[in-house]
Amino acid sequence: MIPKTIVFDLGKVLLDFDYSIAARKLQPRCRISAEELLKIIDQSPLLYRFETNLMTTEQFFGEIQSKSGFLGDLAEFGEIFGNIFTPIEPMLQLHAALRARQMPAYIFSNTNHLAVRHIRMRYPFFQDFDGYILSCEHGVMKPDERLYEIVERYTGQNGSDLLYIDDRPENIATANRRGWQTVLHESPVGTIEAVQKVGLLNEQKTGRS
Repeated sequence: MIPKTIVFDLGKVLLDFDYSIAARKLQPRCRISAEELLKIIDQSPLLYRFETNLMTTEQFFGEIQSKSGFLGDLAEFGEIFGNIFTPIEPMLQLHAALRARQMPAYIFSNTNHLAVRHIRMRYPFFQDFDGYILSCEHGVMKPDERLYEIVERYTGQNGSDLLYIDDRPENIATANRRGWQTVLHESPVGTIEAVQKVGLLNEQKTGRS
């Protein structure tokens, strides 16, 4: 069955990211090592609270300052903390090819307000989606079923009418339980081939040679 809407995870699917970049750049302004700083900002309980809207940006920054001794202000921190992304070009080409066919497309991501602000400013492709379901706006994270219910409500689709691309098996598992079509993203080539197999694209339109 050809899906009616495609749903993209953001990190590691459309944009690669690496929190160690931020840790290295922040460290000269901190009293702790880059390794210690990385433990605070990467997949930590503090980041979880920030990405599920349990704390404001200002509160998150205050906690970082308290734990690290960071000497700069929020603007300096936000620029460094958000600037950790690298475009995955074949996947951006895939998105563009689908949009050229008028395919409804949504972002579905565990993320935070600082990252989203940076991405909106730096990456034009991010504006070309029909909607965004972000953990930091709904107070719940994938793979929690409640966030998938929000996707269905926002898109107006459910079951096999949705095609979802994500790099984490646990996120895919929840989608599978809800009857969505899914692609576990392991490489751009594999994902593009999977999208082609469900009838959305032919090969010459994906930017592949």
